[in-house]
Amino acid sequence: MKDKLKKRIWMCLFGVLAAGFSVGLFRMASFGVDPYQALMNGLHTVVPLDFGTMYMIATGVLLLFSLIADRHYIGIVTFINTFFFGYIVEGSHHFLKSIFGTPGFLGRVLFLIAGIVLMCFASAFYFVADLGVSTYDAVSLIVADTWKIGKFKYDRIIADLVCVVLGVTLFFISGGSFKDIGTIAGVGTVITAFFMGPLIDFFEEKVTKPLLAK
Repeated sequence: MKDKLKKRIWMCLFGVLAAGFSVGLFRMASFGVDPYQALMNGLHTVVPLDFGTMYMIATGVLLLFSLIADRHYIGIVTFINTFFFGYIVEGSHHFLKSIFGTPGFLGRVLFLIAGIVLMCFASAFYFVADLGVSTYDAVSLIVADTWKIGKFKYDRIIADLVCVVLGVTLFFISGGSFKDIGTIAGVGTVITAFFMGPLIDFFEEKVTKPLLAK
């Protein structure tokens, strides 16, 4: 039992760090970030705070929702995500930028593919570890598992699309132009919105559940 708890802790820590790094990959690709980050980037264009602080405040609001709706999803992952995820994203992006500079089109495509796969892979790790999830992940899980409205993968698609629309709207409200829309939403954002839920399910069944069961 103690060894399994250690494995779950390592799985959740890896999941959060890898998820933060994956957002850095999305930023390098410049084809749009994942849907929640699209919302955060949109907020960042209208809120006069650094990204890490703004992310912590916004995630804190979702944390309050989870505490009220279903505390089961609150755990180690939730608090790491709330207070440190924004800084992990910033650090990973600066690190990648210092090594690769501004990549060409092929490099951007590779960063996009790597970002999508790593994001879903990382999410499957901390979902299965069951030591809490990010406050954004908790929204779809609560709707599907606690409120029994639809299935997780479909609820996640709806939530992701709402984030994209809000992020883009805030970007234009702040005076953003179509030329720079790729910093908020792009092909990567759309792909992630429609396929992240199903891909997380795939990695859970094929990788993380068997890993935890060993």
